[in-house]
Amino acid sequence: MKGGKSKLITLFIFLGLVFGILFGLLMPGRYEFLLPAVDLVSGLYMNALRMMIYPLVFCSLVVGIHSIGSVSATGRIGAQSVLYFVATTLFASLLGLFLPKVLGLGSGVAIEMMDAAVEATPFTSLLDTVKNLIPSNPVASFANGDMLQVLVFAIIVGITCLTLGEKAAPFIRLTEAVDHISVKIISVVMYFTPIGVFCSIASVVYANGTETIMALGAVLLALYITMFLYVLIVYGGIVRLIGKCKIRTFFAKVMPAALNAFGTCSSSATLPISKRCADELGVSNEISSLALPLGATINMDAVSIVMSFMIVFFANACGVEVSFGMLAVVLLSNTLLSIGTPGVPGGAIASFAALASIAGLPTGIMGVYISVNTLCDMGATCCNVLGDLACSVAMEQTAHPAAQRAK
Repeated sequence: MKGGKSKLITLFIFLGLVFGILFGLLMPGRYEFLLPAVDLVSGLYMNALRMMIYPLVFCSLVVGIHSIGSVSATGRIGAQSVLYFVATTLFASLLGLFLPKVLGLGSGVAIEMMDAAVEATPFTSLLDTVKNLIPSNPVASFANGDMLQVLVFAIIVGITCLTLGEKAAPFIRLTEAVDHISVKIISVVMYFTPIGVFCSIASVVYANGTETIMALGAVLLALYITMFLYVLIVYGGIVRLIGKCKIRTFFAKVMPAALNAFGTCSSSATLPISKRCADELGVSNEISSLALPLGATINMDAVSIVMSFMIVFFANACGVEVSFGMLAVVLLSNTLLSIGTPGVPGGAIASFAALASIAGLPTGIMGVYISVNTLCDMGATCCNVLGDLACSVAMEQTAHPAAQRAK
């Protein structure tokens, strides 16, 4: 999907997003009878994307590692990706704490507490994640949708194929065939993305309603401005200075993935489309097949911004004094918790519950946070997907030459 077709699809996705928001606002009352049909189409679209996530991730990663041709080069690409994601997540968390603290967001705001039973993510979740990196049952990892275990299993298989050489050739040919099949199916699904985004965003707007959107409009506006500036300055700078790619070209080519992420609130479900965008940007399969799935798993820059932002906002609104020492604890905790946040809709709720507990905030704020979580999640998912693609473009310049030299 190149040139004119790509631009046309991007335009239709954007129109689907706009009309979906308008339809979601108009649906209560007159068009409410259409809600089951809208939910049905939205569910079908999401399932069509999810259907190919894990075959595509596994096969493209195995093929990518094999095409690198060197175990050391594979490790170098993976290490650089992890370093990139951790560094940007830490900076995003710091920005999310600093801005609302300086602006005094939430001061003088009366918040009506709402009960919400949420099980907080334990702070040891990162250690549990590390402990469970290697899947005891790879089939169960695919069935349960455990992206991190699928990634590790694919890396193990890919490296093993490298060491076996010609003995693994039949399996590599099979994996390449499945990879091509997955890409072809995703290419067809792409044509239905405008309809899928229309139905997904209409359901989100309908569920939240205009009252919820307007009630926290100021903090949401400030949050979205922060994420927009972060994307433009941080990701734009990385793409231009490290990736040697024009900023306008980058954002033009990644719009299908960005708009899909905004409408579906799922970086994992957007992975296939992100892969297509990376291909159009000229990112090699060796880089994108490793950096994009890894980013969908651990790159949660915008989640860090949202959680930090909301912690300070609720602290100011509830009159809870958060000292600079506590801010440092929240900063570290937020970075670790956000890395363990799944790239699915609502994945940050349990992590925020743990962070709110660490900051000493009343449990009643969770009901308020949940009511606007999806509205925050839309922008955050879009931001995270852009970060994954920015990393791929940068890695094409920093890690890919090393991989070529190692061949």
